[in-house]
Amino acid sequence: MNLISGFPFWPQRNGLVESYPALQASTTCDVVVLGAGITGALVAWQLAQAGVDVMVLDKRDVATGSTAASTCLLQYEVDTPLHRLVKLVGEDHAVRAYRACHNALGQIKKMDHRLGGRHGFRQIKSLQGASRTSDIPALQRELKLRRLHGFDVDWCTRSQLARSSTLPYSAALLTHDAAQIDAHRFTHSLLRAATASGSRVYDRTRVSHRTATRRGITLHTDRGAKIRARHLVVATGYETAPYLADPFLKLVVTFALVTEPVPAFFGWPGDRLIWETARPYVYLRQTDDGRAIIGGYDESTCDPSRRDHLLASKTSLLARRFRQLLPKIPCEVAYSWGATFAETPDGLPYIGSHPRVPHTYFALGYGGNGITFSVIAAEIIRDLICEGNSREAELFRFERKSIR
Repeated sequence: MNLISGFPFWPQRNGLVESYPALQASTTCDVVVLGAGITGALVAWQLAQAGVDVMVLDKRDVATGSTAASTCLLQYEVDTPLHRLVKLVGEDHAVRAYRACHNALGQIKKMDHRLGGRHGFRQIKSLQGASRTSDIPALQRELKLRRLHGFDVDWCTRSQLARSSTLPYSAALLTHDAAQIDAHRFTHSLLRAATASGSRVYDRTRVSHRTATRRGITLHTDRGAKIRARHLVVATGYETAPYLADPFLKLVVTFALVTEPVPAFFGWPGDRLIWETARPYVYLRQTDDGRAIIGGYDESTCDPSRRDHLLASKTSLLARRFRQLLPKIPCEVAYSWGATFAETPDGLPYIGSHPRVPHTYFALGYGGNGITFSVIAAEIIRDLICEGNSREAELFRFERKSIR
């Protein structure tokens, strides 16, 4: 699938961080991880740290699929607010899922430090603005419920926002635990560390088909090589069709732009992430080289040609919205792109095994919180492979049921 239109910022800025060979000869391993984006890299790193013999394959160059197109906001909130998620999956399930995402932020901080930094990681706060006055009651319900369960959140009034920013929101929810990162660089560091622990990484290697036996799985590549493994981990993001035919998800397209470096962030409330209650919403962040990113204006389509056609108009809409929110900051577009991503009915990812796909685990970090979900997926799959169980797996299993 063609996942991206335009020119994502991170590969342009970082260049070719690392190169990997294509797989030429047949081999064996304990686990094959299919997909060398941020999700596959996290899974490989966790398994390598646990002493598992891991091989990573990707049909593209490393980190040039959806990872390259991410705006890399790190939040524990999922696209479904907690007060709505409670109605979908129950309070215990919803709160545990939010806490798992919260814990993942801390894990990313530890991994960033362990891998030497240099990934643009920064802990910051997140501000969700009420796009309309009618959105305030739901945002207040969210505030009350999160406080009840121990999440550190505050309320911002219109006057408080006006004193600290140019944002026109009538109120906002301030979350104290959020972060940002360069996922492109982070992916390369994770894979570099995994290879230092004995893992093997091959890109530009396409899997043509697979066969399963009682003992494991065999992958056949387009160059005639075979990989025999006990387990397969599918971390191919929004390209799961060859491995999972069930319609678990809805493909949509989001758009983003990055500005040229700006002299100062006048009117921006500190260095906070910004997003809003509108659906589809826009979201904003700063970069560590003095640029601004704004994304959003999602479209319900997975047609690459339509995504290409929409890019220019969506870039104009995002630039106009940026100037409405932050009129004191220049918005000269440097890069813009559109990218396919996926949504699930409850906003939570699918992680773990599927009853109809033997010897296979899925790490499908769908939704607007893909990187956070990927951290959770990597830990769950490590535990399932190494220990046979994971307490958190039940939260994100394919067979979970809505209570509605």
